[in-house]
Amino acid sequence: MSIELDELKAAVAQLPVSERAELALTLIQSLDSDPEGEDAFEVERAWLFEVERRAAEVDRGEVKPVPGDEAFTRLRRKFG
Repeated sequence: MSIELDELKAAVAQLPVSERAELALTLIQSLDSDPEGEDAFEVERAWLFEVERRAAEVDRGEVKPVPGDEAFTRLRRKFG
Protein backbone atom coordinates (compact mmCIF):
# COMPACT_ATOMS: atom_id res chain seq x y z
CA MET A 1 0.00 0.00 0.00
CA SER A 2 1.36 3.42 -0.89
CA ILE A 3 2.09 6.11 1.68
CA GLU A 4 -0.44 8.37 -0.02
CA LEU A 5 -3.16 5.74 0.34
CA ASP A 6 -2.28 5.21 4.01
CA GLU A 7 -2.49 8.96 4.60
CA LEU A 8 -5.77 9.20 2.73
CA LYS A 9 -7.26 6.34 4.73
CA ALA A 10 -6.17 7.99 7.98
CA ALA A 11 -7.73 11.30 6.91
CA VAL A 12 -10.97 9.62 5.84
CA ALA A 13 -11.19 7.80 9.18
CA GLN A 14 -11.44 11.22 10.86
CA LEU A 15 -14.56 12.19 8.88
CA PRO A 16 -18.01 11.95 10.45
CA VAL A 17 -19.87 8.73 9.67
CA SER A 18 -22.28 10.42 7.26
CA GLU A 19 -19.41 11.85 5.20
CA ARG A 20 -17.58 8.49 5.16
CA ALA A 21 -20.78 6.85 3.93
CA GLU A 22 -21.15 9.44 1.18
CA LEU A 23 -17.53 8.92 0.16
CA ALA A 24 -17.98 5.13 0.16
CA LEU A 25 -20.99 5.43 -2.12
CA THR A 26 -19.09 7.72 -4.47
CA LEU A 27 -16.17 5.28 -4.61
CA ILE A 28 -18.43 2.30 -5.26
CA GLN A 29 -20.24 4.17 -8.01
CA SER A 30 -16.90 5.10 -9.57
CA LEU A 31 -16.18 1.39 -10.07
CA ASP A 32 -19.09 0.95 -12.45
CA SER A 33 -17.84 0.63 -16.00
CA ASP A 34 -20.75 2.63 -17.45
CA PRO A 35 -22.34 4.71 -14.68
CA GLU A 36 -25.13 6.00 -16.93
CA GLY A 37 -25.71 2.96 -19.09
CA GLU A 38 -27.43 -0.40 -18.93
CA ASP A 39 -24.71 -1.88 -16.69
CA ALA A 40 -25.50 0.69 -14.01
CA PHE A 41 -29.20 -0.18 -14.22
CA GLU A 42 -28.42 -3.87 -13.72
CA VAL A 43 -26.16 -3.12 -10.76
CA GLU A 44 -28.83 -0.93 -9.16
CA ARG A 45 -31.46 -3.60 -9.74
CA ALA A 46 -29.22 -6.27 -8.19
CA TRP A 47 -28.54 -4.09 -5.15
CA LEU A 48 -32.25 -3.36 -4.72
CA PHE A 49 -33.01 -7.08 -4.83
CA GLU A 50 -30.29 -7.75 -2.23
CA VAL A 51 -31.52 -4.97 0.08
CA GLU A 52 -35.09 -6.27 -0.12
CA ARG A 53 -33.93 -9.85 0.52
CA ARG A 54 -31.93 -8.83 3.58
CA ALA A 55 -34.73 -6.63 4.93
CA ALA A 56 -37.14 -9.55 4.61
CA GLU A 57 -34.74 -11.78 6.58
CA VAL A 58 -34.66 -9.20 9.37
CA ASP A 59 -38.45 -8.81 9.30
CA ARG A 60 -38.89 -12.60 9.59
CA GLY A 61 -36.44 -12.70 12.50
CA GLU A 62 -33.99 -14.92 10.62
CA VAL A 63 -31.08 -12.56 11.21
CA LYS A 64 -30.32 -9.94 13.82
CA PRO A 65 -28.90 -6.63 12.60
CA VAL A 66 -25.50 -5.57 13.94
CA PRO A 67 -24.90 -1.87 14.66
CA GLY A 68 -22.57 -0.29 12.11
CA ASP A 69 -19.84 0.59 14.60
CA GLU A 70 -19.75 -3.00 15.84
CA ALA A 71 -19.63 -4.34 12.27
CA PHE A 72 -16.71 -2.06 11.41
CA THR A 73 -14.91 -3.03 14.62
CA ARG A 74 -15.24 -6.70 13.68
CA LEU A 75 -13.99 -6.00 10.16
CA ARG A 76 -11.00 -4.00 11.40
CA ARG A 77 -10.14 -6.82 13.82
CA LYS A 78 -10.35 -9.38 11.04
CA PHE A 79 -8.70 -7.45 8.20
CA GLY A 80 -6.66 -4.80 9.98
